[in-house]
Amino acid sequence: MEAKPLLLTTPSPPPPPPPPTPHKPKPLHHPLLPSKPLKSIQNPPKPPKFPFNHAFPDSLPLHNRNPHSIHKDIQTFSRRNKLKEAVTILDYLDKLGIPVNVTTFSSLLTACARSKSLAEGRQVHVHIRINGLEKNEFLMTKLVHMYSSCGSPDDARRVFDEIPNPGTVYPWNALLRGNVVMGGRRKNSETYSIFAEMQRLGVELNVYSFSCLIKSLAGSPAFKQGMKTHCLLIKNGFFGSSVLLGTSLIDMYFKCRKVRMACKVFDEIGERDVVVWGAMIAGFAHNWLKREALVYFRLMRRDGFLPNSVILTTVLPVIGDLSERNLGREVHCYVIKNYRDQSRQVFVQSALIDMYCKCGDMVSGRRVFYGSKVRNAVSWTALISGYALNGRPEHALRSVAWMQQEGVKLDVVCVATVLPVCAEMKALRQGKEAHCYAIKNGFLPNVSVSTSLMMMYSNCGETLLSCRIFDGMEKRNIIAWTAMIESYLKNGHFSDALNVFRSMQSSKHRPDSVTMARALSACGEVRALKLGKEIHAQILKRVFKNIPFVSSAVVSMYGRCGEIKKARLVFDAVASKGSMTWTAIIEAYGLNGWYRDAGSLFQQMEMEGYVPKRNTFESVLRFCERGGFADEALAVFDSMTRKHNLKASEENYDCIIGLLTRLNRVNEAQMFVRLRSVLDQ
Repeated sequence: MEAKPLLLTTPSPPPPPPPPTPHKPKPLHHPLLPSKPLKSIQNPPKPPKFPFNHAFPDSLPLHNRNPHSIHKDIQTFSRRNKLKEAVTILDYLDKLGIPVNVTTFSSLLTACARSKSLAEGRQVHVHIRINGLEKNEFLMTKLVHMYSSCGSPDDARRVFDEIPNPGTVYPWNALLRGNVVMGGRRKNSETYSIFAEMQRLGVELNVYSFSCLIKSLAGSPAFKQGMKTHCLLIKNGFFGSSVLLGTSLIDMYFKCRKVRMACKVFDEIGERDVVVWGAMIAGFAHNWLKREALVYFRLMRRDGFLPNSVILTTVLPVIGDLSERNLGREVHCYVIKNYRDQSRQVFVQSALIDMYCKCGDMVSGRRVFYGSKVRNAVSWTALISGYALNGRPEHALRSVAWMQQEGVKLDVVCVATVLPVCAEMKALRQGKEAHCYAIKNGFLPNVSVSTSLMMMYSNCGETLLSCRIFDGMEKRNIIAWTAMIESYLKNGHFSDALNVFRSMQSSKHRPDSVTMARALSACGEVRALKLGKEIHAQILKRVFKNIPFVSSAVVSMYGRCGEIKKARLVFDAVASKGSMTWTAIIEAYGLNGWYRDAGSLFQQMEMEGYVPKRNTFESVLRFCERGGFADEALAVFDSMTRKHNLKASEENYDCIIGLLTRLNRVNEAQMFVRLRSVLDQ
């Protein structure tokens, strides 16, 4: 092929210009249309056709439309949450000087609030100013609502302050709602301050104003202010006329732990709807009154109300916690009958899986899971939790692999569910993989995941890694401090556990009942009687002494420190004793060599009707072996296996065999050896 020479010489003259063509006006195009580069100067391309992807509802370009139809297009985009396209049209109208009406801006602000699109909302705010509508009270109210919904309360307050004289209650309600959406004690106090300012200025309050205030008080919770608001409702005649206010009051009283007040409000509501019934059922469930929640669920059905999906997802976990499998099957039948596409109701299906797994019916739980057409992280987590709850940790870890093969990503809750399974199996490799996944997806600031990681590493004997995670936590809560103490306790570092407890006391966090019980266990192990007495004083001061595991921890601490008289005093002072408290005092006597007294206490425990647990029997058998009480040990063993139907472990057989052999009761020892061999088989 012949090479072309480089044009270094003077170029030849250009060809003569083409004849002039009549001038045509350049058509206007949509700003989103791509402009193609000119291929040649001599042959200009034809104007590009309007792309179908950028077509409007009637497939016409903007320049062929009147302003009214363009406004309709913007409103259509707003309803479809296509805010970028709508804002682009606003820019186009601004360049042409075409004004936009209030209705169009209202639909745009509603869409921004619905989709939490703060950037587009600010652009709409700019166009409102450009069109000279910044004094329109209706649009200013919409702006306050939009900024509040998008999590920008400062901007909402700034817009509200720009309203010259708010003549209606609606801007105030928008400001109230913004503080309720943001939540937190500071925002709730601001809500109360805004409400007080409304009263001072004489703003005419409506039902929505009181509803926002009550919701903020329920989030605090603030019982006294809630009572005042309730009285104000009755005084202004709002209470009996609004089901919404009655529902809000019920929710507020339940969150303030005032169950009787909530029930009284419910009884005073004349015309109830399904939302009121749902508030009652959810309130009982959140206050651990699960039987009452089921009672009200049945009453709701008796009154002819059909439960919606929210009530179903509330009541199904309650049914699972109470192991009411038959009632759960009835609810399942109701779901199949009334929900045509019930296999796509992910949250209801997940609640059904969780309910069946809690009732021990893994077959039905798996059937619901694999019958679901749509499975997400929530349904997979319910199945994994069910496997772990029913003693199948291997299946739980295998489900994680299947979940990832389906393309479902693990969320924070799923990771926090998988980590205890790794801790139970001492699966360090899988636990580290979950740790890496949490780091990669930014889950580690979550306290629940960090705490689960600490417990997993401590169960696997990696206390140093638990300590590193604890030291790297930005925000620690009581659960994290308790987990660190527990990590040291499990690995025998009792002094380190007490050091963590002292550091916690010097921080802003006050130890709760669980933390104090774990610290008392550490005091007992290292015989730290002085610190144990200090913790006991805090328990008495904070009225934790009536909690069974706390009182048993105090008794056990004094027993391990050799203070048997003080242990007995604490035991006698406990009003309602349980098996934990009885076991603690029996161990206290046994650890100090008072074996016969420990046996007498065990007999007294059974005579008073308390049911001994497995650890109670094991302690008594161990002390009988040390004291050489063969007949008493045989009686305890017989009571454990026959009366209380507890299966004897290999350690229990070894204890009896060793005791009988030491006392030369060989025939009886050989009989227990044969029984143990049957157990092994």
